[in-house]
Amino acid sequence: MTTIGFIGLGIMGGPMARNLLGAGFDVVGYNRSPAAVERLAGEGGRAAKSVEDAVSGADVVITMLPDFPQVEEVVFGAGGVLESARPGTLYVDMSTIRPQTSRRIAEEGAERGLRILDAPVSGGEKGAIDGVLSIMVGGSAEDFAAAGPVFEPLGKTVVHVGPAGAGQTVKAANQLVVGGTYALVAEAIVLLEASGVDAGLGLDVLAGGLAGSRILELKRKTMLAREFAPGFRIDLHHKDMGIVLDAAREADVALPVGGLVAQLIAAARAQGYGSLDHSALLKVAEGVSGTTAGEGE
Repeated sequence: MTTIGFIGLGIMGGPMARNLLGAGFDVVGYNRSPAAVERLAGEGGRAAKSVEDAVSGADVVITMLPDFPQVEEVVFGAGGVLESARPGTLYVDMSTIRPQTSRRIAEEGAERGLRILDAPVSGGEKGAIDGVLSIMVGGSAEDFAAAGPVFEPLGKTVVHVGPAGAGQTVKAANQLVVGGTYALVAEAIVLLEASGVDAGLGLDVLAGGLAGSRILELKRKTMLAREFAPGFRIDLHHKDMGIVLDAAREADVALPVGGLVAQLIAAARAQGYGSLDHSALLKVAEGVSGTTAGEGE
């Protein structure tokens, strides 16, 4: 049985670890919050007391952490992945972080005899629970093939997109499109409601035409109901837009619409919506127009 050391058992990591357990893997979990570790142990996994404990006996190590400082601490810190993993271990970072950090991990990991993949995901909490995430993977083709059985219970769309760091670049592009789509759907709702049009029917039409998207498919009803329970928090999307702009600077390209989307998400965070779902960009659109729910009807 393949042993997986899984570090980061939060909103995304918790259900991903459970899906790996369901697929028959031996999962050893570690999280700063003991409750998450205890929950995994109650579901058939094993509890680790430290990063070193999770990593030292693992064939595969997976991290699912909030940002690059946490990943760097787990990878480069005392007792971390580089110190504790055995040569030949496959390390898959599924966090969303800066591409340059992923490239550094790949370089230093190779010096220690580790196999490294950056494999950020898209699909939110529901995708993690259902095991249908989109997974964009950077690294060698050989390591990608070796990780196939691990990715299978986690994702529906799993694509090797290039060398180390490429997965993170594709994820940045994903977050750019997702943020922009939310912003435009929010403005469409404001326009429809202020014009006295049934926004529910209007969005039904949009969802079935060229304007259709997964966001319209999955989120239009909750946005209209102003239900913003987080599947993916504004705070995290704000972090991701920083990665987008940083990647654009490194690639020496201009993303003018991306810059505006980043500012709208920053505005949502500044207005106290950071803990809400990123669909709460609707609240920013309403604030700019001075409208409230259904005011134009």
